[in-house]
Amino acid sequence: MSAQQSEALDTGPDVPDQSLTSSRAHLGDGIFKGVSIGSGVLILAILAAVAAFLIIQAVPAFIGDPEEMQFGSTWSYVAPYLFGTIWSSFLALLFAVPVAVGIALYISHYAPRRLATPVAFVIDLLAAVPSVVFGLWGINVMAPAMVPLYQWLNTYLGFIPLFGGDVSGTGRTMLTAALVLAIMILPIITALSREVFLRTPGLQEEASMALGATKWEMIRQVVIPFGRSGIVSAAMLGLGRALGETMAVAMVLSGGRTITFQLLSSQNPNTIASNIALAFPEADRHAVPQLIATGLVLFVITFLVNMAGRAITGGKFRPVFNAARAGKEDSE
Repeated sequence: MSAQQSEALDTGPDVPDQSLTSSRAHLGDGIFKGVSIGSGVLILAILAAVAAFLIIQAVPAFIGDPEEMQFGSTWSYVAPYLFGTIWSSFLALLFAVPVAVGIALYISHYAPRRLATPVAFVIDLLAAVPSVVFGLWGINVMAPAMVPLYQWLNTYLGFIPLFGGDVSGTGRTMLTAALVLAIMILPIITALSREVFLRTPGLQEEASMALGATKWEMIRQVVIPFGRSGIVSAAMLGLGRALGETMAVAMVLSGGRTITFQLLSSQNPNTIASNIALAFPEADRHAVPQLIATGLVLFVITFLVNMAGRAITGGKFRPVFNAARAGKEDSE
């Protein structure tokens, strides 16, 4: 066979053209890079547009004459709703985080595989339930069922300010709203915590067990410290959901413009989101800027919470956790 025939066979139709394959790969990389950059820029543009809209519409409420406003001074108008938003979200986080972490540990380290998968599936399904459904369930089922418990708490623990005051006969209290919010943010915190626990290095778990630690000691010494930042970031994401929840709180909570820590009374502080949903349809031209101003405050708070979650996830607060852990070990 001559050299020309050999070269013809080497460059036959069965041999792919390397230059063509390389150009296609570069074209695909370029398209993917462009789509990724465009999506990121689009998100930033939408966020900037929302922020600009809120600022422009809320400026008259902050710089205008309070006597001309329907609700008086904007700052005094925002304060009770800001308190109610933070208070209800804090209570929801207080109830949801321990339960979510416990469920995540059970799924990842205790439950057999044939049981862990259905449990995880059911927990994830809670995230797909609309908030209106939670609100209907809360006002028709949960609130009436909690009234006897609230009366018992008020009778025997009424000396504690949280359980003092006149008990609501309908059960539409801050405690009921917080429990509904806790159920709503439970799937988010559970799913993220479960994924963090499953990524704990197996060698570290086996080393702890080999040194004589029990399963709980291994979880306390290895799994929880490894997933601490993930738990905190999951809690921050759940807090962001609780801060912005609207319909469920509007349906369950009997709220008003008041600041109180009582959990069982019918006089409860309302949240920013639910107040906007309830008051906006009847708002006039003087009230709309004030309602948008409360939305701007909620936007800023949610933005700060998500930034804090990203900072914790990125490890910026890891030295703080390490220092706290070292101080605890020294005290022991």
